[in-house]
Amino acid sequence: MSRTLKARADRFALSRPFRISRGIKTVAEVVTVEVAMDGVTGRGEGVPYPRYGESIESSLAEIEDARAAIEGGASVAEILSGMRAGAARNAVDCAIWDLTAKQSRRSVAQMLGVAEPGPVPTALTIVIDTPRIMAEAAAAISDAPLLKVKVDATEPLAMIRAVRAAAPDAALIVDPNESWDEALVRAAMPVLAECRVDVLEQPCKAEEDGWLAGFRGPVPICADESVHTVDDLDSVAARYQAINVKLDKTGGLTAALELAKAARERGMGLMSGCMVCSSLGIAPALHVAQMADWADLDGPLWLADDRPGGVWEANGTMHPPEEGFWG
Repeated sequence: MSRTLKARADRFALSRPFRISRGIKTVAEVVTVEVAMDGVTGRGEGVPYPRYGESIESSLAEIEDARAAIEGGASVAEILSGMRAGAARNAVDCAIWDLTAKQSRRSVAQMLGVAEPGPVPTALTIVIDTPRIMAEAAAAISDAPLLKVKVDATEPLAMIRAVRAAAPDAALIVDPNESWDEALVRAAMPVLAECRVDVLEQPCKAEEDGWLAGFRGPVPICADESVHTVDDLDSVAARYQAINVKLDKTGGLTAALELAKAARERGMGLMSGCMVCSSLGIAPALHVAQMADWADLDGPLWLADDRPGGVWEANGTMHPPEEGFWG
């Protein structure tokens, strides 16, 4: 019996605005893929990102272009090689992982030969606002082990200092989302060290980060927008000390694991990240998180209503979804 493919757009309202240097998000728009065979259905999710030239419409079109291969019995390798790295391929890849696990009655972890994903500390995000409001937000979750501080180029050092004062014991990730320039990075380094920031994530535009080659500050710098797949690793390794692996960039769990392992072999730091998504986007990423130095998987925590049976968080620790939810 051949596979059948269904793909649709889903929208999840956020419980509160998610503001970063690129703008404000109030709704998470995702693509949901279902691949079924012999009465068994696998699910996957992707989040199209305009920064990478993606939209809901373009992602659905990419999946439709792959329909003949998906439904016609092509191998997983053939299907994935015919799609570009991105949200559409992520949704398809994760749906096939889920389908294969259910068909074989083995979990994805068993297929990979690794331990089942367990609870993992995850960054809780403090979005951009005034330093006072950001400090209040940090104080409310100051017991969490890891916070991510979103900043822009307006008054980032005041924001960072305010969050650190309100959450003196939490580890900090600072994420300008490409809004800084070289001068600001260099000027910020002493303050980042003073505030005991663990890692600075993608401070400059990916197209303008060449100056980072050979630069070493007191705080390591992690690539996000500058790295998508393992093909980027040679150039990225010369400029960054760590990478953020997101399934929506790599185009699925298959490529994400390849990139994470390659980074580890180079001795690079590793972050497991996500877009603002539902638990269906997080469940596969938990396999990368088990390998990572930092997990940043709080996307579903911003939703007013998540998919039933999904991940849940307590005191800054992300817990896996209910059995049978995915993988």
